[in-house]
Amino acid sequence: MANPLQLSIVAFKKGSYIIVEGKPNAANFFIIRGGKVGLSKEVSIVEEEGGNVLGPGDFFGVISTMSAHSHIETAQALTDVSLISVLRDQYDMLIEKNAPVAMKIIQQFSRRMRYLDEAVTRLTLKSSGTEHPSHLFKVGEYYARQSQYNQAYYAYYRYLQHCPEGDHLATAKERMSKIHPYAKAVYLEKKEGEFTRFYPKATMICSESEPGDELYIIQKGSIKVSKIVDDKEVLLALLKAGDIFGEMALLENKPRSASGIAHEDTTVMVVNRANFQRMVQTQPQLITRLTQLLAERIWVVYRQLANTIMANPLGRLYDRLWLEMEKNRVQPGPGESYSFDFGPKELINMVGMSMEEGKSVLQRLFENKKIKVVDNRIFTVDSEEIYKQTEYFKKMEKIQKSREEGSFKSLR
Repeated sequence: MANPLQLSIVAFKKGSYIIVEGKPNAANFFIIRGGKVGLSKEVSIVEEEGGNVLGPGDFFGVISTMSAHSHIETAQALTDVSLISVLRDQYDMLIEKNAPVAMKIIQQFSRRMRYLDEAVTRLTLKSSGTEHPSHLFKVGEYYARQSQYNQAYYAYYRYLQHCPEGDHLATAKERMSKIHPYAKAVYLEKKEGEFTRFYPKATMICSESEPGDELYIIQKGSIKVSKIVDDKEVLLALLKAGDIFGEMALLENKPRSASGIAHEDTTVMVVNRANFQRMVQTQPQLITRLTQLLAERIWVVYRQLANTIMANPLGRLYDRLWLEMEKNRVQPGPGESYSFDFGPKELINMVGMSMEEGKSVLQRLFENKKIKVVDNRIFTVDSEEIYKQTEYFKKMEKIQKSREEGSFKSLR
């Protein structure tokens, strides 16, 4: 017999702090029964969708709890409040007992992820993406110029499908005719009851800007997630077996924000909107996994956004290195070495600097004898050094901010 779901009810007086930004090991999140809770961040990065005042039925602390990272916000009781406390390992049972709560959490996560993803594109890549299906033609054009005909053919095909009165119909058809002998595009038409698909290496699973009503669970292989920004392909993630992607288009019924391309021969399980609703009821472990993945992505994006507004460029490099260690759950220690999965050029791209600016900042980074390049990868002989330097630059920025605010007040 399954253990009954026993949730704790906790109360906080007006003015009390419930969770504190930066506190590690978040183990539980809260659903508000009564009263109002205010959320705040040490540094306000982007305006929060829906505001920062929560009431009955709202929840907070889910991102940090389900990603098992430190808290990314502070929650304070604006009135006396009554809260339901949910431990991380109770989430499966919560879904079984109350599927609408799970759907509300996932849908909010999906909206927030799309909103934050757009902010990262705007701030880090200095560009704004486009979700209109007409963008599919530009995607096709980019890959055609790169002689990546599998992806080009797929994008042109979807452009003709979703923009039957588009401005580039004749050109798209001409391009498709020319590259057809060299292109391998699979699953251009969906089949009912098709739950498993095999994608050969370098074939496109879905394209940015196309409408989507499926999510994918990788069973074998890996998938490159990327998007075309300012006529360049930007790598967003490399997903492996067990990962889920494509969920935002399914949950929100909006065009896809990025493309998924088979990085190697890959098998995926396909879940459409109708199947997803059933899975919420019947497979809570899968929904828990989806929640964890979304929480992890959101946590990382918040950290990326915080990095974009650091004033000191050297501080930004240290912070980005520390973010990678946090993502991989590396516990820093004096004298403990760590090798990153990327080199100097990739680090500059990650923080959105120009190569010209980045080279001079890198030179300063490598003046620290504990950091070097080995086999074109950044390497540190002392992982604690990355954490210490990051904390130093953050502390300096707080002091500078306090001085500026003090100067502003004195002028009023």
